[in-house]
Amino acid sequence: MMAKEKINFEDEQIRTAFRHTASHIMAQAVKKLWPDAKLAIGPAIENGFYYDFDLEHKFTEEDFPKIQKEMKKIVQANYKLERFELSRKEAVALMEEKGEPYKVELIGDLAEDAVISFYQQGDFVDLCAGPHMESTGQIKAFKVMSVAGAYWRGNSDNKMLQRLYATAFPTQEELDEYIARMEEAKLRDHRRIGKEMDLFAIYEEGPGFPFFLPKGMIIRNELEAYWRQEHRKRGYEEIKTPLILNEQLWRTSGHWDHYKDNMYFTQIDGEDYAIKPMNCPGAMLAYKRKMYSYRDFPMRVGELGQVHRHELSGALHGLMRVRTFTQDDAHIFMLPEQVNDEIIGVAKLCDDVYKMFGFEYHVELSTRPEDSMGTDEEWQMAENALRSAIEEMGVPFVVNEGDGAFYGPKLDFHLKDSIGRTWQCGTIQLDLQMPQRFDLTYVGSDGEKHRPIMIHRVVFGSIERFIGILTEHFAGKFPLWLAPVQVRLLTVTEKFVPYAEEVLKRLEEAGIRAELDARNEKIGYKLREARNERVSYLCVIGEREAEAGALTVRSAKVGELGEMSVSEFVEKLIEEIKTKAV
Repeated sequence: MMAKEKINFEDEQIRTAFRHTASHIMAQAVKKLWPDAKLAIGPAIENGFYYDFDLEHKFTEEDFPKIQKEMKKIVQANYKLERFELSRKEAVALMEEKGEPYKVELIGDLAEDAVISFYQQGDFVDLCAGPHMESTGQIKAFKVMSVAGAYWRGNSDNKMLQRLYATAFPTQEELDEYIARMEEAKLRDHRRIGKEMDLFAIYEEGPGFPFFLPKGMIIRNELEAYWRQEHRKRGYEEIKTPLILNEQLWRTSGHWDHYKDNMYFTQIDGEDYAIKPMNCPGAMLAYKRKMYSYRDFPMRVGELGQVHRHELSGALHGLMRVRTFTQDDAHIFMLPEQVNDEIIGVAKLCDDVYKMFGFEYHVELSTRPEDSMGTDEEWQMAENALRSAIEEMGVPFVVNEGDGAFYGPKLDFHLKDSIGRTWQCGTIQLDLQMPQRFDLTYVGSDGEKHRPIMIHRVVFGSIERFIGILTEHFAGKFPLWLAPVQVRLLTVTEKFVPYAEEVLKRLEEAGIRAELDARNEKIGYKLREARNERVSYLCVIGEREAEAGALTVRSAKVGELGEMSVSEFVEKLIEEIKTKAV
């Protein structure tokens, strides 16, 4: 790319080259400031880039401006990025001369006859396959964001390095917009809001195992009730399968060979058992309890099933990445001629649910991974079925090569939240393998036994994670039907408590989740506390309200609503809850 051309940052390859170049600029700046720093790796990542350093000096936020100042000098120098190649022996010699042991180790992993590429900018040289921009002068806007520890090569047996995270954009305006979004994301962090609203907790006695507190359980129970209502309307039955099942089941399902490292195990009566990481094998056993006819299909079986998966401690993150969660699973058993309609039915369910919460989304078709079960013909048929169904709906999608499940391809639904981040939630997986492995059959119209085709699917994905996403999407100001506390009555003085108690009774009789704050505290303090807890509606009760038999109402979302009669207020809330208004 020529230096004077406008940078097309929508192009993923250009974006990667841009940020990879920025990572070299940051590495050069660090080496200038701390010459004894040893270089590890510095790739571009989704929202920026990082570089790992082995350095006795411990980076702090106070170092970031110094690094950025040095980076600006490198940009202003407008060094050309010049590629050159060396033999393996020459490459090792160069990196040893420069005192870069991590680079020497990386070179040692390459083939004896490999030609190894380097990039040079000014007096800085780095082992790198590229690609890069033409010159350092093209990297106009950048910012060092944070520092973290990272084991060399991700192995806890290796040395802990320091990882500097940063980002870069073609213009300062784009960088400023990104930083503003990140600041907004911090304010919306579900861990912070969850603590302020007293929704959930994670204790050191159970890292990755969340506790749902009374107010968090309200949100959870409302979501699950909504899930059940929507599934009943669409002809689903519900089952519940055990948390622990024996090892042989997981060997039959294929999880033993393909998923064992993510599972927890135990022994019962001297026999090996596993705690389920997925609900599917239990659903297979439930299917096998009797023989079915082709007239019984399609058979839609749902389960809100708790699963356990081993996640590394460094990957755990609030409700977003945990070690136990509840999948809103369903398994649909069907005839070959029903596949298209059933995929469309699930896609429409996902569409209804996501739009109800105000989410936009995009769809990805994930194809066969390297570690998979089944024949080429089975995979081709399954991928074509998913592709044709989503095309028939007219929903745009992109292909994500090699990212399917080990037993089948899938359609993934990626939600876009209110500040532009995406979250993978729903999935539709077409599975030809599990029915074979469990020998599932039905009697066809010809009187012979046949094998059903099966869909695995989730809509929320994980109840816990979906609550985390909703918390950040709404910044804790949930739609009224989900809000843990829908109304809080705040008395100005104790004198008005009797009237407030009458109002509280009327609200509760209407099925509204209401609280009375009758403490002898200043009204300003009570208001601040309630706002911090994201209570949906606040009603101040003083002399004017008590005399008029009315309420002064404030909405968490739209601000002051003025004075209302109690009846008018109750009607408004009931309508908002009934319509599940966002």
